This record gives sequence, structure tokens and C-alpha cells, in this order.
Amino acid sequence: LIINCICYEEDSRCLAMSKLMFTAALLLVSSSTRGRGGTAAFQLYRRSSSTASAFVNARTTHHQRLSPGIIPKSTASSTSSPLSASLRDLLEGGSTRSSSSMTKAADEAKSPPAQAAAAAVENVVETTLPIKETPTQPVKKSTSNSIISISDSFDSGNGEFVSFNIADGEEDYTDVIVHVKIKPDPFTLLEQKSHFQSFSFRASINFNSPAIRGIFSDKKSIKVKYVVDNAHQASYADAWNGATVFATEKSTPYDAESWHRTSDTNYEKGVLSWTHVHDLDGESSSAYFAYFPPYSYERHLGLIAQCAESEGARVFSLGHTVSGREIDCVKVGTGPRKCWIIHRQHPGESMASFYAEGLLNRLLALDDKWDNVSEKARELFTFYIVPNINPDGSANGYLRTNAAGSNLNREWCPSPSPPAADGSSTSEMYEAPTLHRSPEVYYLLKHMDETGCDAFLDIHGDEALPFNFLAGSQGMSVWGKRLEALHGAFLASYERANQDMQAKVSYDPDKPNEGMKNICSNQIADRFDCFSATLEMPFKECWGRPAGWGPERAGQLGASVLDALCYVQPYLRDKGDFWEGLPDKDAYVAPSSEY
Repeated sequence: LIINCICYEEDSRCLAMSKLMFTAALLLVSSSTRGRGGTAAFQLYRRSSSTASAFVNARTTHHQRLSPGIIPKSTASSTSSPLSASLRDLLEGGSTRSSSSMTKAADEAKSPPAQAAAAAVENVVETTLPIKETPTQPVKKSTSNSIISISDSFDSGNGEFVSFNIADGEEDYTDVIVHVKIKPDPFTLLEQKSHFQSFSFRASINFNSPAIRGIFSDKKSIKVKYVVDNAHQASYADAWNGATVFATEKSTPYDAESWHRTSDTNYEKGVLSWTHVHDLDGESSSAYFAYFPPYSYERHLGLIAQCAESEGARVFSLGHTVSGREIDCVKVGTGPRKCWIIHRQHPGESMASFYAEGLLNRLLALDDKWDNVSEKARELFTFYIVPNINPDGSANGYLRTNAAGSNLNREWCPSPSPPAADGSSTSEMYEAPTLHRSPEVYYLLKHMDETGCDAFLDIHGDEALPFNFLAGSQGMSVWGKRLEALHGAFLASYERANQDMQAKVSYDPDKPNEGMKNICSNQIADRFDCFSATLEMPFKECWGRPAGWGPERAGQLGASVLDALCYVQPYLRDKGDFWEGLPDKDAYVAPSSEY
């Protein structure tokens, strides 16, 4: 009975009702110790308990909702009575209390102050209590006690419950506000920070929550506002502006076609928020939310299995990741030019996996759809396709690092070490790639040195720019008219094959000879004197294109790259001034990040 009273104090947030039941419970406990008055006390407890239940379950208007704030200690202490003090005395003493102490407690229950309190209980039971509005306060407790249960315990999950509170109803007509935070990646030694931005979590109605059984018991659905408290601390906080969170009501987060964007996503005052309506009596009581729909490791393994069974493909492992996963590579084609395409150096950029799937589907006709371009591509190239070079980070829900905390796209050659703890510079070099810190890059680069490379693409996603675009190697010493012409012709052909691609907007190009050699596409261009680029896809909707950018169109973009590669294949190792014969439509366009 005492435990039940305590639950009512926390869940109803109603001091009067909690005090009422504490009083009744004390009467029952104290009277029962001497075998007198137990029945009467129990009847009083039942009356007070049922009244409290009715009070909690009563539906109020948005402007008269129970406050979820925990009762301040000062309030509780100021309203204490001889009865509540006696109850504390009983609780502190437990079963080891002497019979004299118990008798004293029972006598206190029959004292004039106690009888007066009991009379007050009778009066309260017979009276309708007014609902007092108080400012809402977040209730910090475990997700198991929340109205909404938050979980990220699935492949690529990332999202941690912080708190919840019952809304006052005036803000977006919301019933409940749930606060979450994004978990950071492991600390990155070279960059001296812990990245985070990508998230994916499940939110489910907790039907055991007293509020669901109480103040929301007569509702068929509730509107929940989700708030990411630490969004302002994310690696690319400004990129939240214009972003839209994805949601799905499916029972699994890996049904790519079921995801849709939440239209009311908002970034204001340092927090990211959106709302979702959860059914209380249907199949949509739970939902998944993500920065971009996740691509599971199981789906990756399924794609690899399909490739292995496909005629004309050979699947092999480049080596093992930090956590011991295979670094799968799919070799396709018999052509003279070697083309390497890698995906998901940054694991939070899941659109790269959908891109890889679309590419392999077309190249190997995994969907039983053959076309002339894919057949031509297999004749012109020998492809080495790595669908996921960072499966550890992908499975762990990281944004930019592997399991060792390394940003793989900064591990392609040695670079100056970060400043010492006191801020002073050091002459020591940061060694990369290494087997203990970045084996994924180490093994990949080792195989590339063995095969050579004539064309290279590194597939990514970008948080800020709402475009598909190509970032070239303009800052490397090998950049000249040849690589400029290849870049322009490839991009122009790509744009003709798929209108989601464009040439005008990209990162601002590096100045000549100022490119960072430890970045993947720069290192490959410099190492093999070849066409090499980073392809970026947006988390946001694709600017200037029809709405609906997501996994499906990322796959289509992956399939379309074969057209562009076939177009530039004759020029990849042409030693002449081939650019002079290219049409004007293939001319290089100097990009800008302004739009």
C-alpha cells in the first residue's frame, strides 16, 4: 500500500491526493499493528485511492492539464503532518522496530491531531479538488517510466532518452514533449574532437505509463514533440537549418520505401524538433526517426551474397576492420581500365550504401534488368566496388569514425600531429594509415597499389548543401587541363543521365597545391595521376528538384554513374589534347558553395 501511494505521488503529481493516501495508509498500518481498526482504515484507503484514480484519469482541457513537475522538497516539507512524520518513522524503522514503538505510532494515529487529519481526509474525499496550473518541468527519469520509450539498440541506432514532460497544450497543440540527445563518436585523435550529427532511434508508446492509463486514457492518439537537446553541439550545427527528419511507422527501420520526411522539422534556439502522432489503439503506436534512413549491416551482407552468386562477379575481402568485420570488395568486368568506387568512409552517410546498391543492381542485373550501358561498362572497365569500407562505424551509429575513433577520410597518408595538450605544436607526424587505427584504409590502399587505378570515386553524403555534387582534386599538383577536362566531361554526362546531379554548386575548390593529401580523393589523384573525385549527396531535399529525395533516388544516382564513366573512358589515359575536341556542353564549370 505504501509503495502504491508513492507511485501516486510521482505519477499524478498531485500533492493533495498523495498526502490523502499516505494518511489512509498510515491509519491502516498503525491500526493493524495492534489488531484494531484495520477494516475501517482499509475502507478509508480504498475510498481515497479510488478518488485519486478518478482524479488522475479525469480528462481536462489543454489549459487545465496536470503539471508533470516533481513536487519540490520545500513544498512537501511545508505540508507535512504528525501522521506523515509517523509514517516516516515507521518506514525508517522497518520490521525491526520494537512493539513499543509500533504501539506509540498507533497511539499517535488516535491522537487529536491524527483524528483531525483523518477528518480532513474524509472532507477531501467528498470534495472536488480544483486543478491548479503550474509551469511544466522536464521529468528526468529512465525511459522505461516515460510515456514514450526511446531505444537505439539496433543496427546503426543512435539516440538517448533525456527526459519528458506533459505539454501545456498551447505549444503546437502537443500532448507530450520528449527530449533526446545524440551520442558522440569515439574521440578522434587527429581532429581532437568527438563528432556527432547522424541519429536513428525508435520511439514507442509505453502502455504501462500511468499517464497513458490516466490522463490520456480516453484518447485514441497523442501528439508528441521530439526535441534533440544537443543539436547545437553537433559537428555541423548550422546544417540543421532546412533539414527534415525522416520517420517511418513500420515495425522495422530497414524498409527503405516506408520512410517519409517530417514537414514540421524545425531548428531554433539550438534545438532540433519535430512532431509525430502516435496511435494508442492501432498499429502505429511506435515509430522510427532518423537523419537519413539507415542501411543495415544485414542488408549489406545480403547485397554481397547476391553479388557472389551473380555471374561475372567475384567477391573477396580486402582485410578486416578494427572490430573484425570483412572489408568486402566486388570485382566486376574485364575491361582495361581499373575503376575503384568506395562508399561510407563516413558511416553516418547511409545514402552511400543505397548508391552502392543501385550501382551493383544495374552493373550485375541483380534485379534481372539488363541494359546496353551496363554491358558496355563491364567491357570497358574492371570495377572494384567497396559497398561499405566502414561497417563498424555504420553498425555502431557513428557519424564519421571507425571503431577506433579514426576519421577514415583523413587517414590516407601521414600528416602533422595535432597540437599537444598545452596547445604547443609538435614536429612529430601523425602516421596513417595504420593497422591498429585505420586498417580499412591500409588494406584498401595496399590492393589499389597492386591493381592500379584509372578512375576513382569516393561516395559520401553532405549535411549542409542541398545538392548532389562532385568535389574534385583542384588543389593537387597533378591538376591541369587533362584532369579539369575529365572532371567537366564526366560531370556533364552524369547530369544528362540523371537530373538529380548538377555542376554549379560544390565545395569551394582548393587553391593550386593547397589540397590536403590525407583526404582520400586527393591522395588517389596524386598517387595515380588519375581522375578522382568525391561524390556528395544531400541529407536535405534536393534543391531545385522534385520533392522526394531519399534512398530510392540515391540508388538511381548510383546506377546512372555507369553512363558518365562509359562516356569518359576513352579519355582517361589519353596523352593528347583531347579536351580540344570535346563539345562545349562538356566544358568544366568552376563550382561554388554559394547558391
